[in-house]
Amino acid sequence: MKKGPLTDLLVERFETMPPQLQRAARFVLDHPQDVALMSMREQAHLAGVSHTTMMRLARWLDLDRYEDMRSVYAKALRTSAESPLSERRQDGDGSYSAVGVLAGTLAAEITRLGECANAMQLTAAASVLAESRNLFSLGLRAEHPVAQHFAYTLSRLGRQAVVLDAAGGLGIDALRGVGKGDVMLAVGIEPYCRATIETARQAARQGVAVVAITDSSVSPLARMAKASVIVISNPQSFFKSIAPALVASEILAKLIAANSGMNVDEVVKDIERQLAELDVFWKPPHSGKRSGRAKCNPTAGTGISAFPEIT
Repeated sequence: MKKGPLTDLLVERFETMPPQLQRAARFVLDHPQDVALMSMREQAHLAGVSHTTMMRLARWLDLDRYEDMRSVYAKALRTSAESPLSERRQDGDGSYSAVGVLAGTLAAEITRLGECANAMQLTAAASVLAESRNLFSLGLRAEHPVAQHFAYTLSRLGRQAVVLDAAGGLGIDALRGVGKGDVMLAVGIEPYCRATIETARQAARQGVAVVAITDSSVSPLARMAKASVIVISNPQSFFKSIAPALVASEILAKLIAANSGMNVDEVVKDIERQLAELDVFWKPPHSGKRSGRAKCNPTAGTGISAFPEIT
């Protein structure tokens, strides 16, 4: 995520701000380009505050007027490199379809994960996760696929993570007895799932280090996390994509494996051999052998008993 020129100051003073100022500050933190391009009243409307609140925010940051803040952000915008999506929109290609726009937006959001600041966040988060005694993965509702994919990717790389998926309401039971030395990856994109925040908060109270994949440096998860990875969730889209968070989780899993000291190639080959012996994946029938649908045991390798055969 691109940092605005006043990001560090806003984060530093965020906790001391009244609630309305926090809403205004959150908008500035999450949408630095809009600060430069939109009027103060437009920004106030999007932030859900009055225009006088935006003026108060400027004074909170030791600026005389909100226009002074806009000038700072406009200068930063002029000196920054244009994004790949902007370049494509300016090339005059009339065939640039809605599909291309959506794909380009997601590609740009994912590409930003490789920028220096984001790469440092990912590296720091992976270091915390790699040192865990027990590792947990938490993401509910829209973020559940991210938590599940993180655990699955880790398992294919020889490391296990417990997914707190609350199946049957028992997900949080896995946190009994956890404490210092254990780590939880928690995923939360606005609007934040209450159960995710409360579960992560309870884990933190028990001494578990929380690592967050979230969409703001002042989100509820980021504010309790030992390390955070901030991903863009396009505010102009009719839905918030989990694609950047999903990619971030996969990068974290691979960084953990790479830093574990294990021979990743050998581990992967050994796991693939075991899965082949368990006949987990479909294979086309060989000529001269039995025909028909290939056998699939959906629970093979999961530790769950196979479905009983119905006769």
